[in-house]
Amino acid sequence: MVNSTQIPYFIFNAYFYSDNLKYLYFVIVMSLYMLILCANLLLIVVICMNRSLHEPMYLFLCSLFVNELYGSTGLFPFLLLQILSDIHTVSVPFCHLQIFCLYTYAGVEFANLAIMSYDRYLAICYPLQYNTCMTFKKVVVLIGVSWLCPFLINVVTASLRVPLQLCGNIINKVFCDNYSVVKLACSDTTVNNIYGLISASLSIVGPVSLILYTYVKILKVCFSGSKQTRQKAVSTCTPHLASLLNFSFGCFFEVLQSRFNMNSVPNMLRIFLSLYFLTCQPLFNPVMYGLNMSKIRIICKSLVFAEM
Repeated sequence: MVNSTQIPYFIFNAYFYSDNLKYLYFVIVMSLYMLILCANLLLIVVICMNRSLHEPMYLFLCSLFVNELYGSTGLFPFLLLQILSDIHTVSVPFCHLQIFCLYTYAGVEFANLAIMSYDRYLAICYPLQYNTCMTFKKVVVLIGVSWLCPFLINVVTASLRVPLQLCGNIINKVFCDNYSVVKLACSDTTVNNIYGLISASLSIVGPVSLILYTYVKILKVCFSGSKQTRQKAVSTCTPHLASLLNFSFGCFFEVLQSRFNMNSVPNMLRIFLSLYFLTCQPLFNPVMYGLNMSKIRIICKSLVFAEM
């Protein structure tokens, strides 16, 4: 039995490609990261610089895009270094830092999607009271809570994980995650497992339950409302639902392969599925909202053509 403070590094056991391919993978991952940075930064600048977009819906979107940058930065620079490295190791402190970044990213993502669904619920179900209900102060509070709660939840998770006594240092993934580190523990992990269920309920079940509730209410209004109401609901809710399904799909496969034996699945597919919610969501959101939100689309077009 060795104390985790005596282990200098963790070893990633999921990298398997040959030296001939690592530069190709590096270029692909670098291109994806640059695309994510440019797309999300563009939309953040567009929303911040245009007063006509200083509305609750767009401010919540801005928070979502900032989170995509945060999560991507927690993964991609590290992943690029690992691709070029011949020895796939990471220091213990950095591993804990990466876990904190990636897990808070996931928590903030679900929380942002939940408050966006609540915003749409008020706009569609109570249009006359919307401006009095969704004030600027309330928007700031909701965004603050959506960021603060996941950070506090993961501070507790980290405080339970860091002191664990470990019997090994091999992680069968290409990045650090909480479950992989806890599995290496020789000491009792009952508290970690119980808190893991509690934190999952707070970070995932709570926001998803709120989203489902608001959409049930929105559907009732749509079925009993006018054609214009239904069109408004479809135009504003479609990208949100698509984003939720995409992110939930990625998280589901990440949990599935972490908890169950996936040796029958090809290595490349396992790596792709484990990275899906960290790579596809940050690119999916700016593309989906940029294309579907008419105000954003028009301003982006004017910026592009102004530069030409």
